[in-house]
Amino acid sequence: MSTPGVKPYLWMLCGSGWFAAMVLFIDACKGDCDWQVVMVVRSGLATVFAVLMAVATRVPLALPGPPTLWLRSVAGSLSMVCTFYALTHLPPSDVLVITNSFPIWVALFSWPAFGERPTLGVLAAVLCGVLGVAVINLLGEHKTVVEVAHSDDPPAYAYTAAVFASVFTAVAMMGLNRLKGIPSLAVVVHFSAVSLVVCGACYFVFPRTIGNAKLADPRILFDLLMVGATATVGQVFLTKAFKGGAATKVSVVGLSQVVMVMAWERAVNGRVFDWWQLFGTVLVLGPTGYLMLRERKRPPDRKPDDEPVVEQVAIE
Repeated sequence: MSTPGVKPYLWMLCGSGWFAAMVLFIDACKGDCDWQVVMVVRSGLATVFAVLMAVATRVPLALPGPPTLWLRSVAGSLSMVCTFYALTHLPPSDVLVITNSFPIWVALFSWPAFGERPTLGVLAAVLCGVLGVAVINLLGEHKTVVEVAHSDDPPAYAYTAAVFASVFTAVAMMGLNRLKGIPSLAVVVHFSAVSLVVCGACYFVFPRTIGNAKLADPRILFDLLMVGATATVGQVFLTKAFKGGAATKVSVVGLSQVVMVMAWERAVNGRVFDWWQLFGTVLVLGPTGYLMLRERKRPPDRKPDDEPVVEQVAIE
């Protein structure tokens, strides 16, 4: 069997770049349109592309689908809601660090859900990662615990939303790992449709403070379209990467988008990262990389090439 070489990891690096660009375009919409609008555009374009690909390739749709598929789609949709709220209220790099900590929650939830008792190394990684999230949330940019606890500003809720996004992503990933016999594109279509409904409901449920007056601005429209376009291109590279390389190692390369966004914030936006933020970032990304790379036994009824992480990463 031939080795995949470095191509999958280069594809993942490209995919991370495109997704980092998506995050920056979302950040560019901050203050010009409500976060619900950005989210609906993102999920709407994803749904259109997914349905068109399914029709073109004649992939049978999984409707209504098993309960596990619904668990995956609903959890993924809630993760998207929390992520977009956080991205439009916080610096992008802070959000990415916290949301990419989902392997920590997977390790925790796998014990009660599937009886996978964590090792001492896993427990240490979990504690380290949780401490890192707390450091970024409470001590980053010289905040204190008292200031955060008594703050009514949106960023206080946004950090909580980012944490919940990582939790929902973990639930979605665990559900996806239990899906069998459903084509990848069918999972994509199901998730995209559910996320569009959930995001559309959020548009009416949550208060909109900015309004749609600025949507006629060509720059705002361009930013919104680029959110969908960069996400779509990123999905292509991510799918190619996971199909061609080892999923665990490719996932670690995906963490490079955090570094890319942090570099952009420093070079273009002039953001200065304090030592607490950098320390918290290391505390989160280090254990996350370890949990991604650790070997796990493959269930006996799964084929060697049946790698569910492809669908999970490609559609989030």
